[in-house]
Amino acid sequence: MTTATPAGRSPVDLRSPAQLLAALPYLIGFRPEKSVLLLGHRAPAGNRLGLTLRGDLPRREDRARQARALAPKLAAEPHTGVTLVIVGGRRRSGSPPPHAGFIEKLSAALAEFGLPVLHAIWAADIAAGAPWACYADADCGGELPDPRATVAAAVATEGGAVYFASRDELAALLAPRSPEALARRADLLVRQPDLPWPEATCFAEAASEIRAAFDRQRRDEGPPTDEEAVLLANALTLPEIRDECLGMAVPPCTPVARAAERLWLTLVRELPAPERAEAAALLGYTAYLRGDGTFAGMALENALDANPDDVLAGLLRTVLRLGFPPERLRGLATAADPAGVAGFGLAPPDVGLRRAG
Repeated sequence: MTTATPAGRSPVDLRSPAQLLAALPYLIGFRPEKSVLLLGHRAPAGNRLGLTLRGDLPRREDRARQARALAPKLAAEPHTGVTLVIVGGRRRSGSPPPHAGFIEKLSAALAEFGLPVLHAIWAADIAAGAPWACYADADCGGELPDPRATVAAAVATEGGAVYFASRDELAALLAPRSPEALARRADLLVRQPDLPWPEATCFAEAASEIRAAFDRQRRDEGPPTDEEAVLLANALTLPEIRDECLGMAVPPCTPVARAAERLWLTLVRELPAPERAEAAALLGYTAYLRGDGTFAGMALENALDANPDDVLAGLLRTVLRLGFPPERLRGLATAADPAGVAGFGLAPPDVGLRRAG
């Protein structure tokens, strides 16, 4: 599996291999294991972090194919070079770091797009005291500092971001709260297929339900009832409501955007398939705009698992896989809400969200 993370805001020093390795959990949202990472260097000086790609370490016979799949994604953006990172494996005494052959294939694939490999690094793990080494310099290496004690960690923590011990732990945020509740709500939605509001007042009634959900969230009233969940699922089927919700993601990381992402995450856990696809697509869009490509990708996969025909989720997943920077996607929100009045008239307080940084 491969995930893309847009250029981050953390002050990562690309010239310090140990600091860069220790900062990886804050760049991608979780501690990578058995992974390959490609970190783009951005113009003009090449010392700014660009697109970050993470993939699972391939089997030996799949190395060339993996390299050919990853290289074009870095070439889609104006990078001046790439740092390659391998996480996992054991280094034998007197031998090069593990997976040196894969590094060679990646370097060759990137060279076809005019992208030089500026540095290639290996670490056994991303943890305090873990050994690390450079592929091109036998004297380059050492032990990693505590990832929680880096400058990137301090800045990320101050911004409210956290990292998870594994990708599975991050993915667990999207798991249903109560499978029994989902089953009840799926039955209700099947038995009530039509929108519950008169056509003349449909948007106003649906907007009122979304506004009420934000109010309940602000008061920390817990998960929605079955009736509330069904009404919210119906509300999100309206294109006008979906557009209003898209507009809430801009500007990213504001109180409105944070509150919206928190609500979409709640609904992903509280709505059955296929209805949860709309909330998951909105969650993916909001997360991607604030720079969290890993979590955005998980949300979009969740949406397409619920409804493979969801147009918004399919479009966003394609854009994410191509590595487009978040700025290019802001047009979806501004086109949906050209007057800049999204938010259903709400101005929620700056409530924190686990994944909002």
